[in-house]
Amino acid sequence: MKNPNHLKSTLAFLGAVTLGVLGMWLFGPNPASKQPAQTPLISLEKMGHLVSLKVNYADVIEFTERRTQDIPWSQWALDLGGTKVLLIARGDCTIATHLGAAKYQNINAEKRTFTLLLPEPKPMQVRVNHESREKGGSYFYAISSEGLEPLIPDTSNRRMAISNSLGFAQKQIERSCNRPQIRAIAKKNAEQVLSATFQATGWKPTYLWK
Repeated sequence: MKNPNHLKSTLAFLGAVTLGVLGMWLFGPNPASKQPAQTPLISLEKMGHLVSLKVNYADVIEFTERRTQDIPWSQWALDLGGTKVLLIARGDCTIATHLGAAKYQNINAEKRTFTLLLPEPKPMQVRVNHESREKGGSYFYAISSEGLEPLIPDTSNRRMAISNSLGFAQKQIERSCNRPQIRAIAKKNAEQVLSATFQATGWKPTYLWK
């Protein structure tokens, strides 16, 4: 006669095996189920900014720094004249697309096509060239004073005129680099670079710019 304890152990073991097989059938992977389409094997987030265009800038900028004196106990100010500078501004900027903000859409794994949503390219590294005139840098063609400015020994207004005119030149460079026609060229160049990269992996992208 078999040992009852041995019989109980055998039944418990068979029950555990049965539950395990049932659990695998219910919760295990289903080979017949369709797997979701995978994105191209390129991590755009790690690529950072894609620089697709460099724009050189040169222009003549006329800038005037006014000097005023507040009139006590009033909201008025006395115009004492100012310093006028004529700046030959030279500089450049790069146009870049932030790939970290790109998103995949409409992925078709069978045809290996997808839509890539990209942010608008923007100016990056805008700079005024401070090299010497002989090396193609910016320079002041003329600096003159008007009104009572020549009679005032304080030269702070002159220094402000020089500094602020350079700041104004940098803003002008940024505006020039942010023109629609410039962004259009940057987009086209970026698409060419990205298309070559994706096509090397067998994927064909369509681009959509925000």
